[in-house]
Amino acid sequence: MMFKKTTLSIATIIALSSLASASTITLYQDRETGAIYTKPGPNRIELGDFVSAKEQYIEKQTMLSKINKKLGVKVKSGVPTLKFSGVHYLGYTYTDDQTSANNDKSEFETRRNYLQVKAYWNKKDYMRVTLDTHHDDTGDWKVRLKYAYIYLDKILPYTGVEFGQAHRPWIDWEEHHGWLYRSIAKTFVEEDNGAHLTNSADLGVNFKTKTDYFTSEIGLFNGEGYHGEQVGTGMSFEWRLTANILGTGKEHVHATEDEYLDISFLGQLNSEYKGGEDLNWYGVHAVYNQPKFLLAGMYYTSDNNNGSKEGNGYSFNGEFRPVHNWSILARYDNWTDKSSTTDVDRTQIIGGVAYTYNKNVKFIANVFDIDVEDDSTDETKYMFTTEVKW
Repeated sequence: MMFKKTTLSIATIIALSSLASASTITLYQDRETGAIYTKPGPNRIELGDFVSAKEQYIEKQTMLSKINKKLGVKVKSGVPTLKFSGVHYLGYTYTDDQTSANNDKSEFETRRNYLQVKAYWNKKDYMRVTLDTHHDDTGDWKVRLKYAYIYLDKILPYTGVEFGQAHRPWIDWEEHHGWLYRSIAKTFVEEDNGAHLTNSADLGVNFKTKTDYFTSEIGLFNGEGYHGEQVGTGMSFEWRLTANILGTGKEHVHATEDEYLDISFLGQLNSEYKGGEDLNWYGVHAVYNQPKFLLAGMYYTSDNNNGSKEGNGYSFNGEFRPVHNWSILARYDNWTDKSSTTDVDRTQIIGGVAYTYNKNVKFIANVFDIDVEDDSTDETKYMFTTEVKW
């Protein structure tokens, strides 16, 4: 809105200055003969002030040239609306490692940088592309394609569809309703030392249904995830079925403003995961939120016939908002890995405080403790994070 006001002000100033600079001439007409004169005289009446058509055209083109120069480069597109946005997770982490295998570490980070564009050809249907930076184990920065899909609204009653490199049914929903701090930790089902069963995007199709009291996402995907290679012919059937108890299913809820109570059943039936074993898991999740606090909990089980991701576990998280713009957050995860001959427990504990600086910026300070029973990982992270969204 500020950009439009500024543009209007510039255009107005230029237009007024152009009109002021345009030369005018006053014409007079003889009452008897009808002859036209440029000076007053006996028996002559004033017709008014006139501007040369040629001079007016020149002034108009000059004005348009000045406006275009002030506004900068033109953006052209085959659709009427382009929507650009970005999300950035900037931070610092000090890692206190209690194992003999690793040293302590101190580092500044840009954990994620998402750049996104949506091309709308009407109010509901669009094409989305999202790029994401990734810092690999060698220290190299890479740019990944996170999302690239077409969304068509209401192809079925109350149902739209994503086709391409799309959202998988669960993680994005939880990040907007249950666990609101992706900048410091992934959701329990995705986190490396949590359940570590799936990730947030994959190539496939996702049908998204919204009604007041029921929402769902049901999809078919490659199954390996957006940065995994598809092997063989196996596919992954995935779903989220949610009862929106307070009738907020159609709303884009805001945790600091809205009250909602949701109960979800979710899962994944993935045949020939990475060309080998089947990966089948199921979960239940419940969340209650009101402007003062949020409480959420879930349980997962993965039954893969002694496969690499077999196990079960649970997670709880909460947020208390005692005063405006301030939050206290906490989370506890426990996953029992049953993929080897001996069960191994993985535990994560997160505690912290967040301050909302404005609608675009949030600051978070937290402690993140990770303990794996076989002593492969035993560390405490002290983290400071800046979330930026535009």
